[in-house]
Amino acid sequence: MQAKHPKESRTTLTDLVLPSETNPLNNLFGGELLARMDRAASIAARRHSRRIVVTASVNHVAFNKAVPLGSVVTVEAAVSRAFKSSMEIFIDVWVEDRESGNRSKANEAIYTFVAVDETGAPVAVPPLAPETELEKERYQAALRRKQLSLVLAGKMKPNEATELKALFEV
Repeated sequence: MQAKHPKESRTTLTDLVLPSETNPLNNLFGGELLARMDRAASIAARRHSRRIVVTASVNHVAFNKAVPLGSVVTVEAAVSRAFKSSMEIFIDVWVEDRESGNRSKANEAIYTFVAVDETGAPVAVPPLAPETELEKERYQAALRRKQLSLVLAGKMKPNEATELKALFEV
């Protein structure tokens, strides 16, 4: 399978925060933002694998900045690492200032998706070939997160994670 670049999976969703999507403080509901991130990540995973994809886990979410009513929100997602059948998707959330138009990073998340066939069985995905420094950083960090997850689940011993790291160096 030929490697793909993160830019081939890049997905950008831009939308407005409406009153029905806000909490009593007039900020976007966290669950609404999670749904938007899930949709963007799903599209990115599908673009990379060209298969049906399912959300396997939400590995990390940081709600660093409230997203107020009326804001323009942009969710950017791209594959940060591909494993056998799973893909880590890194998501950045940006909020546009209503008056200046300047964008600031509000939140970020990391999701894992698995490519499956029509019966729901996992299928292989293409490897990822990062190009930019940021893509390379996220690529390396994804392996460490995967190893930690396996160690915490009891599927890998801590010393095995160190040995495997050498096999996956870029």
